[in-house]
Amino acid sequence: MFPLTVNGQTQTVRGTDQATLLHFLRNDLALNGPKYGCGLGECGACTVLVDGIAARACVIPARGMAGRDVTTLEGLKTAAGLHPVQQAFLDTQAAQCGYCLNGMVMMTVSLLRHTPAPTEDEIRRQLSHNLCRCGTHLEILQAVRRAAVLMATSPVRAELVPPSVRAEPVEAPVGQEARFDRLGTNGVEERGDAFSPVRPELVEGPERLKRLRQAQPERGAGTPAP
Repeated sequence: MFPLTVNGQTQTVRGTDQATLLHFLRNDLALNGPKYGCGLGECGACTVLVDGIAARACVIPARGMAGRDVTTLEGLKTAAGLHPVQQAFLDTQAAQCGYCLNGMVMMTVSLLRHTPAPTEDEIRRQLSHNLCRCGTHLEILQAVRRAAVLMATSPVRAELVPPSVRAEPVEAPVGQEARFDRLGTNGVEERGDAFSPVRPELVEGPERLKRLRQAQPERGAGTPAP
C-alpha cells in the first residue's frame, strides 16, 4: 500500500504490482473519465495529468505513482464551474461518440499550460497521437483554439500545476506526453528523461506492430481468426 494524490485528495493504492494507474482510477476510485482504449499507450483515451504533465495511464504501473499528484478529467472542474478547456469543447460541440474526448481535453490542458497561445501546427502536433475514430477533427481543433482564448483570462491555469512542478517546471515538448520510467521496488526511484517510455516497445508505433505480427504464429488453413 502507498499513498498518492488524486484530484487533490490523498488516496491509498492497494493491489498487485501488475495494476496500472488506469485500473486503479477506474476500478478503485470510480473515476471513469480516463477511458480504456488500446491498452498500449497508443490512442490517448486514458490520458491523465501526473505532476501537471500529460501521461498515458494504461501503461503506467500504479505502484510507480507513490507520492505523485494525479489529475483526471473529473478533477478539472472547480466549485466555480467547468474548466475552460471543458467549456470550450462544449461550446464547439467537439464530441461525437465522446470516447476520445478525455484524452483530447487532457492533452489540451497540458498544451495550454506550457504554450498558452499555440499555433495551428503546434495544436495539430500535440494531438497527433490521440485518435478520434468519429472524424470530428475540425471541431476538436476549433475547441482547442477557443480554449486558448478562455484560458487567457482564467484563474485556473496555475492551479493545475502542483507546487513542486511550479518550482522546477518540466515542460513537455509539443506532441509529447510524460512517460515515467526507472521503476524500482518502491515505485519511481528517479525521473530521468521525463518523456522516455515505461517500456519502449509500447510507443514505437508501426514498428512495434510489425514485430508483434511477425512474432505471431501463422494460422493454419481453416483456423478461425481471433
